[in-house]
Amino acid sequence: MEKLSLVHLVRQPLVKGGSPPLLLLLHGVGSNEYDLFELAPYLDGRFLIISARAPNALGRDSYAWFEVNFTPQGPVIIPEQAEASRKRLITFIDEVVKAYGADAQQVYLMGFSQGAIMSASVALTRPDLVAGAVLMSGRILPQIEPLIAAPEKLQGLPILAVHGTADAVLPISHGRASHKRLSALPVDLLYREYPMGHEVSRESLADVAAWLSARLDSVSKRK
Repeated sequence: MEKLSLVHLVRQPLVKGGSPPLLLLLHGVGSNEYDLFELAPYLDGRFLIISARAPNALGRDSYAWFEVNFTPQGPVIIPEQAEASRKRLITFIDEVVKAYGADAQQVYLMGFSQGAIMSASVALTRPDLVAGAVLMSGRILPQIEPLIAAPEKLQGLPILAVHGTADAVLPISHGRASHKRLSALPVDLLYREYPMGHEVSRESLADVAAWLSARLDSVSKRK
């Protein structure tokens, strides 16, 4: 594991040849880099998979991209931490591409909960760095609205957003609000709901894995 600006785990591509596509996994609040890394065996073997640890420590083995309090009025965040993490991830993507020889034109983000929030924040503000994003049980921060890229730069950006109808942490209203906001942008959006809570179900993971593989297949066909 290279020593980069974020602590991370690595799964080298199982299919060798050339510069591999990169899949960057971003965990939720209170978790760590080992969480989503457990999903690596279910994801396309062509990917170089990097699972990053968020920079803000909350406790032992507990980290966050930004601190958040869940109130009856909705989540209240520390926006300065969210913005610092967005910038840090932009730097980290460049570091990973260089350190591991990944294909800079095939960088995919996959985040859960707060990791989905950060994936959206990076993808929508720096679509030049991202080939696609998977947003699992997240939301779009209103704070990034002024930073969202121009429509012509977002044109056709592949985004998969999935959410559980029984989510008690980030209720389905957040998923539907994301659907509405993303639908107003010229991205290539697929939005799906599942009968699940704040989790990754077997069904949703299968759809995520298939979507990611389809993105790689479409690139291969163009080459």
